[in-house]
Amino acid sequence: MTLDEGSFKEIDTELNTANPLDFPNYLEKVTAVQETTGQNEAIVTGEGTIEGYKVVVGVMDSHFIMGSMGSVVGEKITRAVEYALVKKLPLIIFATSGGARMQEGILSLMQMAKTSAALAKYDQAGLLFISVLTDPTTGGVTASFASLGDIIIAEPGALIGFTGPRVIEQTIRQKLPEGFQRAEFMRQHGMVDMIVSRPVMKETLANVISLHI
Repeated sequence: MTLDEGSFKEIDTELNTANPLDFPNYLEKVTAVQETTGQNEAIVTGEGTIEGYKVVVGVMDSHFIMGSMGSVVGEKITRAVEYALVKKLPLIIFATSGGARMQEGILSLMQMAKTSAALAKYDQAGLLFISVLTDPTTGGVTASFASLGDIIIAEPGALIGFTGPRVIEQTIRQKLPEGFQRAEFMRQHGMVDMIVSRPVMKETLANVISLHI
């Protein structure tokens, strides 16, 4: 567990997924996933503490339609950023995603700009955003908020990228390097600052926060 036990207080629980494009069976699928995961959407946001340091945290769930980012996910992230800005607290988002949610079309893609704009205001205030990339973190999530951290941490072996290696190889008609888009490759090429395994994640986050305060 990354947060101190019993410290987490969830925020923005009232947001509900809609079907703005009347995509066939979309709401039925969302309802089924809500029942199996026990979650309202693909991200949980809230306030808690890590080794006594107050933080705002977002945790994405790959079991919820592959952690895809629709309107509710984008709105919850944006509100979490704004909440952290008002409270002047460090922000940590644990990302895992297959990308933007196709059932919401362009409205999903708009979440990329919305979350990025919120983080720009947060950055101007000089506050700390730590982005933690888990396996996999892809698509519009990678192309927006997940890559905007002041510190970007990846878990060992995590797949990180916009689209998959197979699609890239088919597009450029070239063989990609060994380990392409894995956390270790990204660390070597400067996209990731640290690779941290889960057993030491809490300690590492606390250390980073202590240096910033």
